[in-house]
Formats: sequence, structure tokens, C-alpha cells
Amino acid sequence: MAKAKTRFVCQECGRSAPRMMGRCPSCGQFGTMVEEYEEEEEVLTGPHRASNANSHPRQLSEISGDAEARMHLPIEEFARVLGGGIVPGSVVLVGGDPGIGKSTLTLQMAIEMAQQQTVLYVSGEESERQIKMRALRLLRHADGSARDIPQRLYLLTETNLEAILQHVHTLKPNLLIVDSIQTIYIPELKSAAGSVTQVRESSARLREEAKTSDLAIFVIGHVTKEGAIAGPRVLEHIVDTVLYLEGDRYQSFRLLRSVKNRFGATSEVGVFEMVDRGMREVDNPSEAFLAERMVNAPGSAIAVTMEGTRPILVEIQGLTSTTNFGNPRRTPNGVDFNRLLLIVAVLTRRLGLKMGDQDVFVNVVGGMHIDEPAADLSVAAAIASSLYDRPVFADTALIGEVGLSGELRWVGQMSLRLREAAKLGFKRAIIPRRVGQGEPLPEGIEVVQARSLREALNLAMLPKEARKESDQTV
Repeated sequence: MAKAKTRFVCQECGRSAPRMMGRCPSCGQFGTMVEEYEEEEEVLTGPHRASNANSHPRQLSEISGDAEARMHLPIEEFARVLGGGIVPGSVVLVGGDPGIGKSTLTLQMAIEMAQQQTVLYVSGEESERQIKMRALRLLRHADGSARDIPQRLYLLTETNLEAILQHVHTLKPNLLIVDSIQTIYIPELKSAAGSVTQVRESSARLREEAKTSDLAIFVIGHVTKEGAIAGPRVLEHIVDTVLYLEGDRYQSFRLLRSVKNRFGATSEVGVFEMVDRGMREVDNPSEAFLAERMVNAPGSAIAVTMEGTRPILVEIQGLTSTTNFGNPRRTPNGVDFNRLLLIVAVLTRRLGLKMGDQDVFVNVVGGMHIDEPAADLSVAAAIASSLYDRPVFADTALIGEVGLSGELRWVGQMSLRLREAAKLGFKRAIIPRRVGQGEPLPEGIEVVQARSLREALNLAMLPKEARKESDQTV
């Protein structure tokens, strides 16, 4: 008879503890320890269950090195993030905040893929009627007409993994979508659905099914209050690709970001706009992010950031205001807080800006979040522009990292950034001074090189007497 035991597992990192604790000793999170009951000998995990007596070593030279045959995905922004299409036998995890659009995007993908492939959509959270209503909305055109529902799209509302796999073996689809992995359970396990054990075992069995039958599987995962996929260390090591759907709930733009991809580039980004008919692809994100920009407005600067292999121009807004408290506030939205503190310190110490009594607010327009230091110069220019009430030249883009001594440092893929700025009509770009010879800079845009932050800001801002108020947009 199987021996039963009780253990306490952290829902965040998956580590177990000998007793119940208010705080996980591994990841340090509070209130994440839950009690799990399992029978040790009843369910074999990992290599014991997946062992194959017919497996044998092969010489690496005998194995084909051809590129993976991908299934064509008509949604180009989605295909870009995946690396060019869907790889048969791959397992893709899609995460994001509640209500951000994960189910909408995956159902939209299922509808498009079902034009040529057999697709099985498994839902453990919504009823068949709810999914049908969403599908009809996605199939509706702007003029009110609607497309027919693809005949090769199948829907299953089930949470028992054994039953799901039986339907998969019967139907033999090319693509399986599971919404969501936290609702799926294995009957042999005594723990509740959504627990670390259930999520790990369910994901492992889905991976085995994908690898043995060349079935492409998309799994939707919930996120925790900290913004990570529930059981992140458990899931991310099992799947081939991890995608996050990001965005501000008050903005219409959504970013599909790849943080792990065994079949393509990581940190690749696809841009979508949430409309009443689902997710609409944004072919030119830079133009969309700059659509409502005001010309000659103090506190506005243009940065060119790289999202994967794609350069994107975004507007960075800065605002300084005399504080009413003893300690001035530093409030970033879309940029790293510590990076903002560094830039404010450099402006204060190296350039002599009096910011000890100024609240500083920085915002990235469009709901984007910029992590790379190439936007440092734009952030500094936006803050200085607001403090001096002098606008930055409207046709100028700023690219560069700011050092602690007030110097500007070169950043990667400069030619790509400059070409994107020139394509959108920018006439001038201020960049760090390059040391040595490198890749030739593109034509069609005036490139001004500056050695220090002080020099760059003097080149970027209009003289105060030349300022003209304008509400014109570009």
C-alpha cells in the first residue's frame, strides 16, 4: 500500500519545508506556503514515468541539423515573437495579468490556425457558450459582417488531464491550447488543482505528449501578485518558450514579450492594440506611440529603444515641481526607479541642477517599460527641459547611456536605431561620441556626437527666447 505523507510547499518557488511557515525560507515571500497531501509510491514523476526502453545514444554527426519546420501563423506580430512560426512538438507558456487579453489572443490565434490545421481549444475556466460568444466577436469585421467559424476548430471544456489526452489521441490535432494550466488536475494526485505538484506533473505530461507526437501546445498561466507566473521556476524549466503579455490596463496597447525561446530570439516583442474585435496588430509601433505627441512642449524627449531586434521610438515625459514635503519624491512610470535616481543624482552633482526641492515625475507614453540604459539621455533631457521650461527640438532623437561622471557612453545597434528615427521623419539625432571606427552610420539624418551630458543637453534644447507654444501633433 502506498505510503501517504503531508508536506508544505511554496506556491511561488516550489520549494518544500518540513512544517508550515508564514514566510518561505527560500524565496522570502509571505503567505505562499500551502499544505499538500500525496502518496509517494502511487505516482512516479520525472524520468521514472518517462523512461523509454528503446532509447539509445546516437552520434551527433548522424542527427539532422536542418531548421525546424514551422507551421505558418497568419498573425505576423505573434509569429515574430515565436521566431517565425509555430514549431511542431514545442510547448509555449503564455502568461500575463488577469484581463490583459491572454485568452482573447490565443483564441484569435486558434481561429487563424484552424483555417489550415486542426486545433483543439481546451478551457477549464469558461463555458462553451462564453467562448462561442468571444469567437463570434473576433470573427466580426468592422462593417458588421462576419466570417464563418473554421470547421477544424474544436472546443473542449475539461479539467481532467487524462480525459484531455484521450481526446487528443482520438482527434489528433496539430495544435492544442490549454486555458489554463492552473485548472488542470491529474486524478491520481491528492493535491488540489493549481498546486505546485499538479502544475508540475500536468506540464510534464503535456511536454511528453508534445515531444512524442509533434503536437504544438500553448499553455496559459496565471500570474501571482508579484507579477510572475504562478510556480515560475516549475513551469519555465519545463516549457520551450515563455511569453508574457504586458500592458497598462488603462492603455489599449499590449506587448507580447518573449523571455525564453529555444527556437528563436529572446526579448523579442510583438505590439498589439486591444479593440472591440480582439487584438489588432500594430505594424509601426513607433508611429503609434508618437501619434499624440505635442511639439515644443517642455519636458518631452524622444528615445529609441530596442525591443529584441526591433527599434521603437517612444516619448519620454518629465515633470519637475516644487515639493510640499521635506523629502522630494521621485516617481517613475515605465522606467526603472534606481535608474531614475542615478540620472537625477548626475544632473544634480555633475551639472549643478538644483533639484533638492523638486519632485520629479517621469513617464513613458503608451504603457511601455524601458529597461535598457540607452534611454538615459532622453530621461535626463526630459527632466532638464521641464526644470528650465525649455523644450527639446521636436525633430531630434536622443540616444545614449549616462555615466556617473556625466559622460555619455555608446550603446549597441546604433545604426538600426538611427535608421528607424530617419524613417519616421526625424532630422537630427544626438548620440555619444564614438571612439574608433565602427559600422558606418546611416544617411538621411544629421548625427551630432556629444562627449558629455552637459554638451548633449545644450545641443538638444531650444533657447528659451526661441520657444513657441504649439499644440500641433506629429
